[in-house]
Amino acid sequence: MRIEFTADGLTLAGDLRVPEGVGPWPGLVFTGPFTGVRDQVTGRYAARLAARGHVTLSFDHRSWGESEGQPRRHEDPQGKLHDLRAAVSFLRGRPEVDAERIGAVGICLGAGYALKFAAFDPRVKAFVGIAGAYNNPYAMRSGMDFQAALASYTEVVERQDLGGPVEYMPVVAEQGEAAMPGDEPYAYYGTDRGASPHWANEVTRLSVRELLTMDNMMGADFLSPKPALIVHGVIDRFCSPEGAEEAFKRLDQPKKIVWVDAQRHIDLYDREPYVTEAVDATADFLAEHL
Repeated sequence: MRIEFTADGLTLAGDLRVPEGVGPWPGLVFTGPFTGVRDQVTGRYAARLAARGHVTLSFDHRSWGESEGQPRRHEDPQGKLHDLRAAVSFLRGRPEVDAERIGAVGICLGAGYALKFAAFDPRVKAFVGIAGAYNNPYAMRSGMDFQAALASYTEVVERQDLGGPVEYMPVVAEQGEAAMPGDEPYAYYGTDRGASPHWANEVTRLSVRELLTMDNMMGADFLSPKPALIVHGVIDRFCSPEGAEEAFKRLDQPKKIVWVDAQRHIDLYDREPYVTEAVDATADFLAEHL
C-alpha cells in the first residue's frame, strides 16, 4: 500500500508491504542506489522480503521521486539519515510490526547509509548491505588530487549560495559527462530495465561532491554488537569488492559475508539468479538474528 510519513517537516512517499498471515512481523526499512527511487531496486527487494515474512518499507528519500524536498534530485547525506530515522519511527508505530525487531537493508549507495544509520540508532537490531558502496573520504582520495577535485566545485557552490540556479548534470550517459558514466549504469537507468515515471536522468552537480566527502564506512566501527550481513558480487566495477571486504573486516561479530558470482554491479539490481541468492541470504540471516 502507498503510505506517507514526514521527516523534518517534509512529506515522504513510500510503499508498505505486509506479509499474509497473522503478525506482528519484523520490520525492514530500505534505502537504495544513488539517484534511485522506490519502484526500482528497493521496491524489488522489499517485495521479495515481504513474501519471506517481513513488513517492508521502501520509500523515496527527500527531493527524490514522489517525496518533497528542494532542490530536486540532490544527494543529501544527513537528510537521508534523518529520513531513515523517520521511516523507523513510522514502522514502529504500525500494528503489523514488532517494534523490537527492526532491520535496515541497503543496496548500492544505500548500504553505506544503512550501515551508518544502524550503527547509531538503538532501535535498529540488524543490518544488511547488498552490492554496497561504503563511501569514505580516505578511499576516495586515493588515486586522485582530492583538494583539486573539491576545488572543481567552488564556482557551482558559490553561484548557488548567492542565489543562482541549481546546476544539474545527467545521471547516466553512454558517452560524455554523467554522474555515473559508461555503459553499465546506462544499461539499467537508461533503458526499460530501470524505467520509472518518478525517475529523471538528472542530478545536481553538487551531489557528486557529496559522494566524495561522505563517510559511511565509519558505521562498521560502531555497529557492534548488532549482527551484520554483507552480500556482494565477486566482480563489481562500481562498488568494489575491496570496499565490501574492508567493511566486513571492520565489523565485529556476529557478521557474515556472502559472495555471489555476479560479474556486473547492476546484476544485483534485477538479474537472476543473483537477486534470489541475495534475498535467500538475507532472509536466512534475518531469520536467525532478527
